[in-house]
Amino acid sequence: MGKMLKCLTVTFVLALVCASASARTKLVALPERDATIIRLDNPAHTLVEEERVLTLQKGENQIDFSWKGVHIDPDSIRILILSHPTKVRLISVSYPPGEDALVWNIYSDGAWEETVRISYLLTGIDRLIEYKAPTAKDESKLDLNSFLVLRNFSGEDFMSAKVILNYGEAFEKGIQHEETKRMLFLSSKDLPIRKVFTFDAATLPWDPEKVPENVGIPVTYEIKNSAEVGLGKFGLWDGKARIYQDDGHGSTIFLGEDRTPFVPVGEKMKLYIGDSRDIVVTQRKMREERTNITRNKNNQIVLFDTDEVLSIKIENFKDKDAVLTLIEHIPGQWEIVKCPRKYELDDAYALKFEIPVKARDKVEFSMHYQRKNVRP
Repeated sequence: MGKMLKCLTVTFVLALVCASASARTKLVALPERDATIIRLDNPAHTLVEEERVLTLQKGENQIDFSWKGVHIDPDSIRILILSHPTKVRLISVSYPPGEDALVWNIYSDGAWEETVRISYLLTGIDRLIEYKAPTAKDESKLDLNSFLVLRNFSGEDFMSAKVILNYGEAFEKGIQHEETKRMLFLSSKDLPIRKVFTFDAATLPWDPEKVPENVGIPVTYEIKNSAEVGLGKFGLWDGKARIYQDDGHGSTIFLGEDRTPFVPVGEKMKLYIGDSRDIVVTQRKMREERTNITRNKNNQIVLFDTDEVLSIKIENFKDKDAVLTLIEHIPGQWEIVKCPRKYELDDAYALKFEIPVKARDKVEFSMHYQRKNVRP
């Protein structure tokens, strides 16, 4: 099947002073785009800005803009006068019935060539972000390479355009209808990373010895989107990330694949690389007693507090020191009675500990807390 012709056309004519002045006339002169910018800042819509040179006559000129087969939002179409903004004026806009087109009625104080900028929102151009992140052998740093995958299903061919995301370098590329292109637009070298082992007590078994399969601790690399590490100028878009590691022999090992959400400036990009079975966490509830019991007239318990002690043991079977992020959940109202470890609140009911554990060593501690106004 031959390729269907798709194009945005702009035509123009000198309006006559009679009934024919309002008539829409098909013309032969079609000014080509002088420059085109495709902006991908908004994930839902693509903003296209194009400059064209119109040869205007003195008086009224009709500019015909049509987009048959192209997915343009008609309400978003704008025209900006650039060369003579005080001498060329937009008088009116009309939409011919049953057509993907509009007609600008423009008055010019003189006969000259006028550069105008036409902008509109275009759907059907998809953008995907992919990250390739090779790490050093010692897992202390990585290179973050960002690729833009651009897919054009808009119905329009762009033979040449400047493609701009909200970060990274702009690049000149042409992309035709139904074409896909993959382009490197950001490369950051030697970014410091932190390897994080996370045990979330709400999702992982407390006693791995009582579970038939091996229990793994999720492992992530953390990269802070900040200026001190070489980033921090803009938020990082969500996208698929593939993580590799230098094997020390001139090649790489594939560690895993993850999908990162949008990372604002100052926040951390977290890349999951798999589970580790070299860190083992064992938890046991050593005490859970009801106190301050309240009963109703039928002697049924309606309210009580609890006094609880949680025992935690962390074992590191690795040859390297590690830091475990431990997340404990206490629902409802609560109060810590005694805890030897510092923590911060992840939310109102979640305590987050950062526990360093030396190689081939273990850490044990207990957390004593009370829950208030518990209902059976």
